[in-house]
Amino acid sequence: MDAQLKKGLLEVCVLSAIREQESYGYKIISDLAPYIEISESTLYPILRRLEAAGAVTTRSAEYNGRLRKYFKITPLGHKKIKEFIEAMDQFQKISEFITHGGKR
Repeated sequence: MDAQLKKGLLEVCVLSAIREQESYGYKIISDLAPYIEISESTLYPILRRLEAAGAVTTRSAEYNGRLRKYFKITPLGHKKIKEFIEAMDQFQKISEFITHGGKR
């Protein structure tokens, strides 16, 4: 899979994992595990990029005596998910065209 396509896919997967409620790194990885493999060393740079882009916000809270960072999706993050779904719809049509040799 193309690296840029995979990067975009992972970003949208991360956003989707926190779409309903805020979450933290380990839980995001666990939630994504049945669908796609992602490591901590991949997840945290994605979260930093999403935060820098304004797609997520963060807050820190103590949990079992340790500080845990929670991530929450923003309206821009929801927009990114919507745009990705629309792009995938177009990609599906192109894929069908390619698969069927330009014939329907």
